[in-house]
Amino acid sequence: MSDENKNKVELIGTYGGDLSHSLSAWTSTSRDLTLEKEARIEGLLKMLAENEHGTPFEKSSIHFLITTDIASHIHILKSRIGVSTNSESARYKELKEDKFYVPQDWPPAEQEKYIAHLESSLKQYHETLERLVQSGMPRKRAKESARFYLPYGIQLTADVMFNFRSFYHFIKLRYSIHAQVEIREIAKQMLILVNECGQFPLSLKAFGLVDEFGKIREPFE
Repeated sequence: MSDENKNKVELIGTYGGDLSHSLSAWTSTSRDLTLEKEARIEGLLKMLAENEHGTPFEKSSIHFLITTDIASHIHILKSRIGVSTNSESARYKELKEDKFYVPQDWPPAEQEKYIAHLESSLKQYHETLERLVQSGMPRKRAKESARFYLPYGIQLTADVMFNFRSFYHFIKLRYSIHAQVEIREIAKQMLILVNECGQFPLSLKAFGLVDEFGKIREPFE
């Protein structure tokens, strides 16, 4: 199967990290940073996480660009605690590029039937839009109504921004053995990218998202 038919995650920016989380916690006493306090950052973050003092972990941002099937997009929207998101819309734009997701664990024969169905639906979308315009309907209304032909399997691109607290909430919920395979894989890709960016090693460790060697954990049970 082509990589074009897989969901994709890109980390496009971060702000803050372990230090901004620590300084936020120290605001209640003193934000002056000394060598002695720097040495206590790991212990501080662990204590905050263990005692569910989550506010300091809101003082950062993690920004992704995600291309995903509609079902997974809905799963992201349902996890919107401290999350900002916006996506491309078939109401405001014509989806000229036919992007769709194909389940990777389906037998090849089922994948072929599914792809044929998607391609037929997308063809109907494009042709119906043009027929509606030719009938005299305003293009704006034609776009927003022709999209009813679009199935769950098509992909939309969205930018999604978390703070670290909301990121942990999302990972705990969606990087789970109980989550649907597609959203679990998206959550795993997110966790890998955040771990690799190097801004949050101690925060990730404090919440048990990586082990002492910096390796990401297995899915939550």
